[in-house]
Amino acid sequence: MAAQPHLFAGVAGYFGRPDPDGLCGVFRRAVGGETWEHVLQQPEAFTVNISPRDPNVVFAGTADGVYRSTNGGKTFQRTDFPDKGVQIWSFLHDPTDPQVMLAGGSPVSIYRSEDSGESWKRMPDPALPDRAVMPFACRVMRMASSTRQAGEIFAALEVNGVMRSTDGGESWKDCSEGLLTLAKKPHLQSQIVSNTRNEGMLDGHAICTTSADPDAVIVAVRMGLFRSPNEGNSWDDMEVGRFSPVTYGRDIRVSPQDPRTLYAALSVAASSKDGALYRSTDVGQTWQRFDKVQVHGTIMSVALHQNDAKQVWLAARYGEVFGTEDGGETWAEAPLPQGVKDIYSLAIG
Repeated sequence: MAAQPHLFAGVAGYFGRPDPDGLCGVFRRAVGGETWEHVLQQPEAFTVNISPRDPNVVFAGTADGVYRSTNGGKTFQRTDFPDKGVQIWSFLHDPTDPQVMLAGGSPVSIYRSEDSGESWKRMPDPALPDRAVMPFACRVMRMASSTRQAGEIFAALEVNGVMRSTDGGESWKDCSEGLLTLAKKPHLQSQIVSNTRNEGMLDGHAICTTSADPDAVIVAVRMGLFRSPNEGNSWDDMEVGRFSPVTYGRDIRVSPQDPRTLYAALSVAASSKDGALYRSTDVGQTWQRFDKVQVHGTIMSVALHQNDAKQVWLAARYGEVFGTEDGGETWAEAPLPQGVKDIYSLAIG
């Protein structure tokens, strides 16, 4: 009998609100359970990741490096991480070597582990051009491995577009020129807190690849969803606004069971009171709304079960969590405790 799956929520600081108080860290809840456990109370957590090979191993990317659990998320300990005070926003497991994984940091940095996340070393600086001056350090928000070429990795940056590695993260190339070309169009321009109207197109939040379209990479940015057919050399607008009234792209995921099925979290803005989860079954050519709930905050994260295609969960910024266990027919609410800060990441396994 399979072990009962658990939900994990990574919670960090308030966005755009003056109150600094509140709960943060990592929360854990059994699917079908009634309560959340506050399993890591400090520091803030920006991402939670479950090992695809062992659900007992759970990682938290925090405001102070990488924390790791080996008992299904009951307890966490800080790993042998070389730097103090580095924010970790993303993880990537090597699809060919179970011992190897990467972590993406802020300021932009890449860390590598060769012992399943027990210890880490800092990789060479990606050395990308700074394309936008923001009030916070740029972040490696998400990484995705190519399905066609070993060692090829794409990363979405907030706020600096996309970068690509062909040697497993040893070196990186900027892939943002095509995004800047699109930013010349008036409807794709957005400037809120930076020094450039290119800000919206560089505001990368998530990125994915799929074996159903092996030459392509898809990135979710503030201005929507965009696809590159040629390893990031150029980008095309997927025009998700044809299917959704809101287009702020915060998350995009490929179904572990069906490479043609994608899920995208679309909302109004970084800090908003509305959003929806959309699904495509044709690799992003068309989209349909998938959820049957009303959120009251930006949808920040989508969680897909590694072995059960019918389980899909979403987290909205101010503490709302909703999920389906029957492929979208019915939905249940699992709100985080009152007093949490902002949810940044949701995982299930």
